[in-house]
Amino acid sequence: MTNFEVWLLAVSLAMDCFTVSITGGIIIRRVCWRTCLLMAFFFGLFQALMPLIGWYGASHFSHLIEQFDHWIAFGLLAFLGIRMIKEGMGDEDKCCFNPHRLKVILTLAIATSIDALAVGISFAFVGMNTFTDILQPILIIGLVSFTLSVAGHLLGVSFGKLAKKLRPEILAGVILIGIGIKILIEHLS
Repeated sequence: MTNFEVWLLAVSLAMDCFTVSITGGIIIRRVCWRTCLLMAFFFGLFQALMPLIGWYGASHFSHLIEQFDHWIAFGLLAFLGIRMIKEGMGDEDKCCFNPHRLKVILTLAIATSIDALAVGISFAFVGMNTFTDILQPILIIGLVSFTLSVAGHLLGVSFGKLAKKLRPEILAGVILIGIGIKILIEHLS
């Protein structure tokens, strides 16, 4: 795998993180560096760890993971999306979906990194046989995910300020469900 291919792969894996970070920014509507960097850190960390885990477990568990990884990602994203939509339709002052909460950030980080697990499995089958072979790709994937997550959060804050009168939680929920459906369709076809 060439460096160019690794960078393209990293950007494609980070697109879900970018989109979810936009939704977080839409909900928050202001730059909160702690939340932004925490979300970006965990998105980058999980996007880097999942290929490592997938690569390590490829010889033992690949047949088990490939059968249901897309359902896990879809389920997590659909659950969060539906919850956001319900909260967006409810009382405007009462929003339980809080991007500031670590539990929410971790759930989103796991859900958006399931594809990276499958990528790690493929790394094992394209001749990456040692840890040093996979180290550079996982660092690039983590760095790109971190960077695009910060950019997405800032973009979402800008959009959230423009859409104050709208219920951004509904839009954010629809986006999360859309990402889940995209993952499901890609894996089922």
